[in-house]
Amino acid sequence: MRRIGILGAGAWGTALAVVAREAGREVVLWTRRKSLARSIVETGRNPDYLNGVALGPRIAATADPAEAAGADALLLAVPAQAVRKTCALLAPHLAPSVPVAVCAKGIERESAKTMSEVAGEALPGNPAAILSGPTFAAEVARGQPAAVTLACRDIEIAEALAGALATPSFRPYHSDDVAGAEIGGAVKNVLAIACGIVEGRGLGENARAALITRGLAEMTRLARARGGRAETMMGLAGLGDLTLTCASRTSRNYSYGVALGAGLPAESGAVVEGVATSAAAVRLAGRHGVEMPIAEAVAAILHDGTEIDAAIAGLLARPRRAEA
Repeated sequence: MRRIGILGAGAWGTALAVVAREAGREVVLWTRRKSLARSIVETGRNPDYLNGVALGPRIAATADPAEAAGADALLLAVPAQAVRKTCALLAPHLAPSVPVAVCAKGIERESAKTMSEVAGEALPGNPAAILSGPTFAAEVARGQPAAVTLACRDIEIAEALAGALATPSFRPYHSDDVAGAEIGGAVKNVLAIACGIVEGRGLGENARAALITRGLAEMTRLARARGGRAETMMGLAGLGDLTLTCASRTSRNYSYGVALGAGLPAESGAVVEGVATSAAAVRLAGRHGVEMPIAEAVAAILHDGTEIDAAIAGLLARPRRAEA
C-alpha cells in the first residue's frame, strides 16, 4: 500500500493525509472543489478546514476522482450521508480488490444501512473497512498522540491498512469486527448530542455520566444484534470515542446538543452527523428488536418536535429494573 487516496478534503480527510504522508506513503487528496485542490497544491495548506497546519509538498490534491482511485488503498473521509454518492463517483475508475476504508461515522438516513453496507453495495468488488476511534482532526494533524480501530472482515487487509497508516503518534489497532466498529462510531454521535443537551440544560455531571453509561449499553446491544462483539464496545471505537465526544465542545455533535439544550441557535444539522444518524439508528434498532431509549429520545427531539423537557421526563419515568 505505497499510495493512499483520500476522498474528502475536510478537516478529517486532511488530517489523514498528513498521517499517511508521515507514514511514508504517497498521498493524493481528492476534493470536489477545483479551487481548493489548486490552493492546497500551490500553498501546501488547507486554510478552509485546518488553518495553520502545513501539509507540505508531498501531498497531491485533485478534483479528479480517477486520480485518487488509482491508489493502492482508499480512505473515504466524506460525511456519512455522502458516502454512497462518493462511491458512485469512484466506481468507474476503481480497480477490483482495492480496499476502501470508510472514515465517516454514521448510518445512512434513507436506508438505515451502515457504512460498510453502503460501501459494499456501491463498490461490491472492493473490500470495505472501517476506521473509527477517539480523534479530533486538528490534534491528529498536529502530530499529537491518537489511537484508532481499523476493522475489516479480512483481517490481513485490516493489518495491512493499519500498518500503512501507523506513525510514532498515530496508532491503528486492527480488528475484524466491522459491525462493532461502525456501530460504535455512529451511535456515539447521537449520544454526544444527548450529553450536550444535558450540559446546555444545566442538568449536571451526574446526569451526563448516567447518559454515557446507559448509552454505552445501547450501543452494545445494537452492535451485538448486528454480529459485533461487546469487547469492541469497550475499546477505541466504542468507549474511547464515546468519552471523547460526550465531554468536549470540540465535538460538533456535543456542541450542537449544548446549543439545543440552552435554547441557542445551533449549527446547521446538515453538518452534524448525529442528527441524521439518530433517526436512522432508531430504525435500524427496530429491525433487530433492540431497545434504545436514549437514541429514541434524541430522534424525537430532532425530528418529531418533542420538547426537550418532555423527552427527559420520559427517560426518567421509565420503569426501574436490574442493571445489565
